[in-house]
Amino acid sequence: MRTLWRLGYCARLLKTNHFRTAASNPSFPAVWMLLAQHSGTIPGLFVVVQKNTLFTMPETVEDKTNPELYLPHPGVRGMTLLNREAFKRTLVVPALKVRKEIVHRVLKSLKQSVLKRPGLKRVVEDPEDEDSRFVILDPHKVPEFSLGESEQQVLRELSVPAEVCKHQLELSYENFKSEEILRAVLPQGQEVTSGFSRVGHIAHLNLRDHQLPYRHLIGQVIMDKNPGVTCVVNKTNIIDSTYRNFEMEVLAGESNLVTKVKENNISYELDFSKVYWNPRLSTEHSRIVALLRAGDVLFDVFAGVGPFAIPAAKRRCRVFANDLNPDSYSWLLHNCRLNKVHSQVKAFNMDGRAFLRGPVREELSKELPLLGEEHQTAFHIVMNLPALAVEFLDVFRHLLVGEPCSPAGLPTVHCYGFSKHSDPARDIQERAEAVLGTSLAGRCSTFLVRNVAPNKEMLCLSFQVPADVLYKRPCPEEAKPASKRLCTSQDCSEEKVLS
Repeated sequence: MRTLWRLGYCARLLKTNHFRTAASNPSFPAVWMLLAQHSGTIPGLFVVVQKNTLFTMPETVEDKTNPELYLPHPGVRGMTLLNREAFKRTLVVPALKVRKEIVHRVLKSLKQSVLKRPGLKRVVEDPEDEDSRFVILDPHKVPEFSLGESEQQVLRELSVPAEVCKHQLELSYENFKSEEILRAVLPQGQEVTSGFSRVGHIAHLNLRDHQLPYRHLIGQVIMDKNPGVTCVVNKTNIIDSTYRNFEMEVLAGESNLVTKVKENNISYELDFSKVYWNPRLSTEHSRIVALLRAGDVLFDVFAGVGPFAIPAAKRRCRVFANDLNPDSYSWLLHNCRLNKVHSQVKAFNMDGRAFLRGPVREELSKELPLLGEEHQTAFHIVMNLPALAVEFLDVFRHLLVGEPCSPAGLPTVHCYGFSKHSDPARDIQERAEAVLGTSLAGRCSTFLVRNVAPNKEMLCLSFQVPADVLYKRPCPEEAKPASKRLCTSQDCSEEKVLS
C-alpha cells in the first residue's frame, strides 16, 4: 500500500475558514510576557485616543511594561450578557509632540519605537495646538517614558525636542480581538472557544459544556468581530449518520439559515440546517476533481449539494449524483441549475446501496464492455460518508456479471472513513479488505484528509475494484434448462446471497 501524507498539512489548517484561538493554551499569557521582553511586541494590542463617551471606567493606569494592562478591564470576568461599555479602560502611554510638517520623517526615523497595532492611529491631533501632532510610542520600547541615546540623536537631527509626554489613550470593546474578550470573560484556566467554521453569513460553533452559560455572549462577540457574519449557531447534537445534518441553536443574529457559499470559484446555495456542508473539505474536493479528465464518468454516492459533482461536470465529465436526504437532493438540483451543468448531471434520491446496485451497475454494465485497449474513459466512484462508507463496499462483490474488462478500465473507488487507530492508514485499508473479501496490498493508496478531533483522522482510501471482486463469471450450468441444472459453485451461491 502506498500512503500519501500531505506536505504542509498543519500549515494548510491555518489557512482554512476554520478559526481557532490561541487562548486555548493556558500558558499563553506567559508567552505574551516573554515576547514582550524580547521583541517588544504584545499580540493584539489596540489603542485609541480618548474621546468623550457616555461611560468611562474610573481606572487610569500608567504602563509599567505589564502586558496585562492591555487586556479588557478585569471587571468583565463572568459576564453573560454582553455590555460593551464595560470593556473601556484608559491607559497612559508615551508620546512625542511633533510639528505636523515633519511627522512623516519622525515616523520613518523612529519606526522601531512607534506603537504598531492594527486599528491604531499612530498619529493623533493635539487639541491645544493645531500645528502639532502627537506620535504614539510603544511603551515597551520607551520604558519609564525615556528615550534611548540613539532615538534622542535622531530627534536632535530633526530639531524635535526629545521630551516624552504622557498621553491618555482609551481601549474600548472595538479595540480587542474576539479571543481577548472571551479570555477576559470566561473563567480563568478554561478553554476560550473550540473554533468556528464560516458558511456564508453563518458562523458555526461547537461549544464545550463549560462555555454554554456564555453562549449568547460568545455568539454576539463572534458576530461583532467578523464582518459579514450575521448569524451565529451552535451545534447541539452529533451529526445524524442518515442525513448528515444536526440540530443547532441560533446564538446571535438573524435566524435565516439559507446561505450562499463559494468554493473553488463555484457558487452553492443551501439550507445549513437541513443539509451537510463542511468548508474544511474544499481542498479535498479540488484534489479529487483534479484527477478527472473530460469525458470521464463520476458516480457520487453521497453527493450532498454537489461539491464533487458540480466541479466534475464543469470539467465536462458525465456525472451521476445521489443523496438519500431529500433536502440535499433538492439543493443539488438547484445548484446544478445555478451553475448551468444540469444537462451533465443525472441526480438521484436513493439509498446508497440502491444507487450502486441500480444506476451504477446499469451504467458500468453498458460502458465497460465497450472499452478497448486504447480506452479514453475512466470511471470514478466517490463515497464521502466517513462514518459508514466502508460498510457499503460489500456492494462491489460480484456487482457485475460477465467477462472482466481490461484492468485499466476497472472503476476507481474513493472511499472516506474515520480512524482513531495509531496507524490510521493501515486501519482503514484492513477494514476495507475485510468488507471486500480480498487484499488491497499494493493496489491502493491512502490520503490523510484532515484531523477531525484529537486522535481522530479522516482519510480517503483509493483503489481500483479488483476484477475478481467486481465480476461474477456466468456459471456454465445457467445455460441449461432449469430442470437439468446441477450448479453448486461458490459463485452462484454467493450471488443468491448478495442479491
